[in-house]
Amino acid sequence: MSENFPKKIALISVINDLVTDNRVNKTCKVLLECDYEVTLIGRKLKHSLPLPDWNFKAERMKLVFSKGTAFYLFFNLRLFFKLLFKKADLLYANDLDTLLPNYLVSKIKNIPLIYDSHELFTEVPELQHSTLKRNIWKTLERFIVPKLKHCITVNESIATIFEEQYKTKFYVVRNIPDTLEKFILKTKQELNLPLDKKIILLQGAGINIDRGAEELIDAMNFVNDAVLYIIGSGDVWNTLKDRVKNQKLEPKIVLIHKIPKQELRHYTHHADLGVSIDKNTNRNYYYSLPNKLFDYIHAGVPILASRLPEIEKIILHYNLGDFIEDHKPATMAHKLNEMLSSSKLKAYKQNTAQAAAELNWETEKKRLMEVINRV
Repeated sequence: MSENFPKKIALISVINDLVTDNRVNKTCKVLLECDYEVTLIGRKLKHSLPLPDWNFKAERMKLVFSKGTAFYLFFNLRLFFKLLFKKADLLYANDLDTLLPNYLVSKIKNIPLIYDSHELFTEVPELQHSTLKRNIWKTLERFIVPKLKHCITVNESIATIFEEQYKTKFYVVRNIPDTLEKFILKTKQELNLPLDKKIILLQGAGINIDRGAEELIDAMNFVNDAVLYIIGSGDVWNTLKDRVKNQKLEPKIVLIHKIPKQELRHYTHHADLGVSIDKNTNRNYYYSLPNKLFDYIHAGVPILASRLPEIEKIILHYNLGDFIEDHKPATMAHKLNEMLSSSKLKAYKQNTAQAAAELNWETEKKRLMEVINRV
């Protein structure tokens, strides 16, 4: 862009603490490539990790409330005024819980808005037992989404659902990682990983209810010569800690609370098997395409997953692993033992190379650039 013209400004909103949201961080980088000046807005949590040295601005709001109705009301109010009084040429709302203030400000200031829905928000388990809360979010979605011109989501299944409901085009931008630059891999000794046992890994920033983590812990009672690492955070984290302690499984299961992605990738690369076992208890999980799936692929790790359509499609296409038939601990343990001792494990690992070559952000981000250029 000519030096005579100032860069356009993009304000990106997300409700989390910014550091562990790789999809949003990649979005910021794409906007930089499209010659925008970028400010990412989120919130400050009690245990938030320090902000990395990004080449875009980041602001975190410290809120009085951390959960519940008061939190969402206060967050949306703070975000509305922050967006209203900041100069911007583009607003970018991530998920339904940031959409209302972005939509209102886009109308007040006549600024284009991109809406990026990372999931079927109104179908998450946390809302399944609260009809009132679910109806509030659903009403908000029905009111705003049909009026939007620039919408994105994470896979074809969810895009189809939104388009059928709201008659609005949703572009698909999958949350695929960058091709990993070369880095010096820490040794197992440096990471305090066992040298004489196979490593099973479940990672993720959303290890919540119905993600299968509780049953996976129970299954480790019957798994031979392996250690399970659960790395991340989520609603059931304290439950998992208690479960491990009560069953005296500390030697076989290690829980590591969320760590930066740059550190996590060392653990991922040393795993013998990556696990993604969400339950089919709601449409959000059923149609999900978890980030961890692509992280495993890019680290060369075979996968054991539950049979959910978007996940199954990729695993079968590239022959990357196998599936559990149910979430009974004994069934899961049998499959874990079978895979870890199978001669197919080497082939699965080899097949990840082709998958990683085709499923990378360098290719996927072109779809996002198309949407930005339309704006």
